[in-house]
Amino acid sequence: MRLATRRDGSRDGRLILLSSDGSHFADAPVATLQAAMEAWADVHPVLSAIADFPHPLDPATLAAPLPRAWQWLDGSAFESHGALMDTVLGVVPEKTGRPLMYQGVSDHFYGPLDDVPMPDEALGIDFEGEFGVIVDAVPMGVTPDQAMAYIRLIIQINDWSLRALAGPEMKSGFGWVQAKPPCTMAPFAVTPDELGDQWRDGRVCMDLIVDWNGTRFGAANGEPMGFGFHDLVAHAARTRPLVAGTVIGSGTVSNPDFRRVGSSCIAERRGIEIVDEGAARTPFMRFGDRVRMEGRLPDGRAPFGIIDQQVVAYAGASS
Repeated sequence: MRLATRRDGSRDGRLILLSSDGSHFADAPVATLQAAMEAWADVHPVLSAIADFPHPLDPATLAAPLPRAWQWLDGSAFESHGALMDTVLGVVPEKTGRPLMYQGVSDHFYGPLDDVPMPDEALGIDFEGEFGVIVDAVPMGVTPDQAMAYIRLIIQINDWSLRALAGPEMKSGFGWVQAKPPCTMAPFAVTPDELGDQWRDGRVCMDLIVDWNGTRFGAANGEPMGFGFHDLVAHAARTRPLVAGTVIGSGTVSNPDFRRVGSSCIAERRGIEIVDEGAARTPFMRFGDRVRMEGRLPDGRAPFGIIDQQVVAYAGASS
C-alpha cells in the first residue's frame, strides 16, 4: 500500500490511502500517519481491506507523509560516498565496524513540492537524495535480524545541507545544527511489498534519479549500502528503544562507479572534481534553482512519487 498526507490546515494533515495507480484516494481510518504508526497492528489490516477510492488526487495538496516526527536519525551507509569525502578532506577515519549516524531536525519535513527557503546562497546549499524507513516501536537491544520486522514503511528523502557550515560544526566535536535544515519527503510512504524484489537485504535496490535545473545529475542505485536499514535500526536502538514513527535515513545514495552513474548530492560531484582535476568547479545551489528526485523501479514506476522543489530566499522573521 501507499500512504500520503493531505493538507487540511492542521500541523499533521489527514492520512489517506492511494489507489494502485495513484490517481484516487480514500481517507484512512485514523487521522494521521503518526496515529497509524502507534497502532499499526490494528490499523494495517483495516487499511489493507480498503478497496474503494472515491476521491481524485491532486498532488499539489500533499504534505510530507509524516509532516513531523518524534525522531529523525540519518545514517551514512554508502561507503563510496564516505571514502570519497574522507579523501577530499584528508581524514583517516577510525574503523569501528558500526554505522555513522546523527540526529537531525524532526519537527518539520517539507512537502514534495514546497519551495525551500534558505538564508544565504553563500552557505553552500546542497541537496542529498536518500531513501529512508519509518519504524514501529523498536525495543532496545534488538539485533539486525530482529530489527527487520519493525520496518513498516519506506520513503524517499531530500536531506538538505549547508556545506559551508557542516565542516566547522563537525570539528566542534558536537553534532550538526545549523548545517542541517529540515528535510523533504517524497509524497508517498510505501509498505515494503510495494517494491517487490527491489526491497531485499534491508536495501532499496532501485535507482534514485536526480535532476538539477532540468539536467540529469545522478542515477545511483540504493543497493550498495554498506549497512542495510535493519543494521541502522539496530544501531539506533542499541542503548534506547525507538518510538513508533521514528524515521531513519540511508545517507546520500552513492555507487562506487559514481563517475559513470552520477551523484545524489553536489558535494560528491565536487569531491570527484577535486580528486580528478585538483579543484571543484561545480557551484552549489542558487536561489531559483530547482531539484527533482524520483526513485524508479526497473519497470519505470516511481512508487514514492516525485520531489520537485525550488530554493528561494528566506524572507525573514515576521515582527
